[in-house]
Amino acid sequence: MRPFLDSLYRLSGALAALGMVGTLMMVSAGIFSRPLGIYLRGTDDYAGYCMAACGFLALAYTFKHGEHIRVTLLLERAPARLRRVLEWGSLAVASGVVALLAWYSIRLAFQSHEFEEISQGVDATPLWIPQISMAVGTAVLLIALIDDLVMTTLGRPPARLTAPGQEAVRFE
Repeated sequence: MRPFLDSLYRLSGALAALGMVGTLMMVSAGIFSRPLGIYLRGTDDYAGYCMAACGFLALAYTFKHGEHIRVTLLLERAPARLRRVLEWGSLAVASGVVALLAWYSIRLAFQSHEFEEISQGVDATPLWIPQISMAVGTAVLLIALIDDLVMTTLGRPPARLTAPGQEAVRFE
C-alpha cells in the first residue's frame, strides 16, 4: 500500500508542476502575442485555472514532504506522550476540515457539470473542468492526512517522501 500512496502523492505533485508550466505558457503566450497584434482568447483565464490547479494539486505532495507551515513551539516543549496526543488531535481535526472541503469541492464540480455552468470570460469554459483539479487536490490531501493519522494511531512516525530540508527533486 505504501508504494501506491507514495506514487499517488508524487503524481499529484507532477500534475501540480504541469499546472505551473501551463501558467507559464499561458502568460508567455499572452505577452508575446500582443505586440504582434494577435489576441489569444482566454489566456488570462486559463493561466488562472492552471495556477489554481497547481496550488490544489500540490497540497498532498507538499504535506508529505513536511513542508506545510506548522507551529511547533508547543510540540517541541511537550513531553513525548502529550506530543503524540497533540499530533493525533491536529491530524484528526485537519482530516475533518479537509474532508468537508473535499466533499464540497467534488460536489461543486458535479453540480457545475450537471447545470452546465460556463465561465464568464471570453473563452466560455465549462467550469467543471478547472474545478476537477480542486476536487482531486483536496481528495488526495485528505488521503495523505488519513495516512498520517493511521500511522500516528499505530504509534509509527508519519511516512514522508523525503525528510524536511532535503532536496525534493533531483535532476541528473
